[in-house]
Amino acid sequence: MSTPEMISVFLPHWQTGERSIRFLYLAGSSSFKICDRGNAEDTMVPLFLGADLFSKTDIRKENHPRYHAKFAKKGLATKLVFSSEFRFHGLRLPTASCSLWFYSIQGLFRVAFELYSKQEQLFVLEAFQALWKSRINDAPLNACYDLSAQLNAPLPDEIVAMHDRETLHKLRSQNISRARLELPQVAEVPDEGHEEGTSPPDGKSTADHDYCSPADGEPADRPGHLRLVFEKLTSLEKALKASEQLFGKEQQEAMLLLLGHTEKLAAQGPDEEALAETVLGLLRTQGPGPGAGDSVYSSPLLRAVGGWLGRQFHSANTCISQQVEGFKVRHIERITDLPPAEELAGELFPEAMRILLLTWMGLDEASALWKRHSEYPIVLLILEFANHNLITGVAHVLYSSLICK
Repeated sequence: MSTPEMISVFLPHWQTGERSIRFLYLAGSSSFKICDRGNAEDTMVPLFLGADLFSKTDIRKENHPRYHAKFAKKGLATKLVFSSEFRFHGLRLPTASCSLWFYSIQGLFRVAFELYSKQEQLFVLEAFQALWKSRINDAPLNACYDLSAQLNAPLPDEIVAMHDRETLHKLRSQNISRARLELPQVAEVPDEGHEEGTSPPDGKSTADHDYCSPADGEPADRPGHLRLVFEKLTSLEKALKASEQLFGKEQQEAMLLLLGHTEKLAAQGPDEEALAETVLGLLRTQGPGPGAGDSVYSSPLLRAVGGWLGRQFHSANTCISQQVEGFKVRHIERITDLPPAEELAGELFPEAMRILLLTWMGLDEASALWKRHSEYPIVLLILEFANHNLITGVAHVLYSSLICK
């Protein structure tokens, strides 16, 4: 099988103050275009390289993906996944992943006003105000686009001319006279060798944004906890390769759930709902579960879950006591005429406690309404005793009777 020919892509720059932001145009759901600002069609959406937007900010590089994912949720950023034959001038990407984060003009302004200094914000306003007005009605971006085609790829001499114009604009903005300028005479577009460190038209190293780890896989500035994560991933890969034939369906499902949650955690940060889904999924992979048969008396999983729940509920006691005391103050005149047990339990005790008891007693939402109503006084009584907060007359009488004995 022949190796596909590599296509070098030179992203033009948009200058704003001391910041130079690379951009391209999204020409459709699966294509993009590289051109000067004045040559783009109105239907094409300008997108700006996220790495350039976040450079020279206080956000550490390893945290960039989490920020990109946050803005992507709002439709302000998107991950562009390019076909493997594309090689981007000035960007070192892992061979296995040809994807980059880009931002809409609305996303660019949001980043600027959240992360830039006031002076830089002013530069952004001056440089992009007209574009922002013209794109005010653009729809939010999709989270991801798979781009397989480049429309009307510029010829080598067009790329050189584009670069020359950018260089002139940059130098003029720095008040350097035209007479001192020596334009580079580049006859062709750098080929795929730029990934190995060949020079771009301006003579600088191409790897101004490096998405790859060094050859040894251990960047000197990688934090200690991240080194441990990468070491664990390497160890996991070896373990999977060594025993891939031995995994059953349940093991595969469990590993995919854990890996999926790890990926979300790395990209979006902690998410309690996502964690809950993962834990429930893992518990489902355990088959009938430890509650089947005699194992309910000796299950390590049930002991661990029961202990964790008990500690969480115990730590909530102070908060619940305050809630109960407030309720008693409000109902001091009609303490003998309290709301129904279900309403009372819902107002004073956490939902998790009620769900645990109701499910334990076989009273899920599918149960008959009359059945739930008839059993709820028992649920309320258990909650009162377990939380050491007596409310109803029945609870007080029972407690006094038990203490006397």
